[in-house]
Amino acid sequence: MNTTNTDIDKGQVQFKVLFRDFIFWLRYLKSKFWIIVIFSFLGAMLGFLIAYIKPPTYTATSTFVLEEGDGGGGLGQYAGIASMVGIDIGGVGGLFQGDNILELYKSRTMIEKALMSSSSEEDNTQLIDMYLNFKGLKEKWRDDPKLSTIKFNASLDKRNERLRDSILGVAVSDILKNILSVAKPDKKLSVIKVDVKSQSESFSKLFNDQIVKNVNEFYILTKTKKTLQNVLILQNKTDSVRSVMNGSVYKAAEIADATPNLNPTRQVQRTAPMQLSQISAEANKTILSELIKNLELTKMSLLRDTPLIQVIDQPIYPLEVKKFSSILATLIGMFLFGMGTIFILTIRRLIVNMK
Repeated sequence: MNTTNTDIDKGQVQFKVLFRDFIFWLRYLKSKFWIIVIFSFLGAMLGFLIAYIKPPTYTATSTFVLEEGDGGGGLGQYAGIASMVGIDIGGVGGLFQGDNILELYKSRTMIEKALMSSSSEEDNTQLIDMYLNFKGLKEKWRDDPKLSTIKFNASLDKRNERLRDSILGVAVSDILKNILSVAKPDKKLSVIKVDVKSQSESFSKLFNDQIVKNVNEFYILTKTKKTLQNVLILQNKTDSVRSVMNGSVYKAAEIADATPNLNPTRQVQRTAPMQLSQISAEANKTILSELIKNLELTKMSLLRDTPLIQVIDQPIYPLEVKKFSSILATLIGMFLFGMGTIFILTIRRLIVNMK
């Protein structure tokens, strides 16, 4: 019983101490009320000023559906026939599969190609120049002779290639981190969404249009490149064999015309050349038949391998605009400065008490 009473007494003492300390700090902060109010007001004004000065952000959004080709899997049974003429019509479509198109949007090559493109809406200025303008870099570089006169068209300025590549590298990194966003809103669907957010409405729309165009064209071209090459090879072989076959047919006719009154005892002058020409024509006819068959099969494979990219939405003016709320910025600034003032006053008081 004595131990229990002692524990209760200690708990009461600790509570009284805590309550006394709380009252002490409350009175102390109350004595500094106007200091806290002044700094909170300054924070609120600073937050409002930042929200007022900060430019709005414009978002350009494109969405499209990607349907993969069949990859030529159904033509495997004809691979043996095609191999007779040295053509492989199967096994295509393995270079890019599924979500790899998302990584193309993040590649330096695709972003640089979009930045180096021109726009008629901006007097044919390059998108990289528009980027540097709204970032304020052109203004900062005004006094630098190298940076202020640099041209991003390599054919016009070959001396500053290293400097130009360095600027493009910084721009690509910033675009990947802060401007460009590519994702699949729903993992179960094939819908791809591309967002470009910047402080320039024109740049957001034009860059979005350009990079979507470049990546989709590159993706389709790469997916169908091997099959397209096979179509061209087969087409050349077919035209070549058809030309040889037609030559053999005409040659047989020419031999007959060259010997109109042939001596019956000299049949070798007509029969042997004509038979050779006919054999050549028949052989080439058989080869041509197989080549035409393989050519049509390869064209079918090309159609199957070609992915379908159907655009759903494209950015149009005016773009979606987002501006930081002045009220929210004011409240955040007031809260941060108020709490910061209380923290500093508390630390200062503790240091004074320790002396």
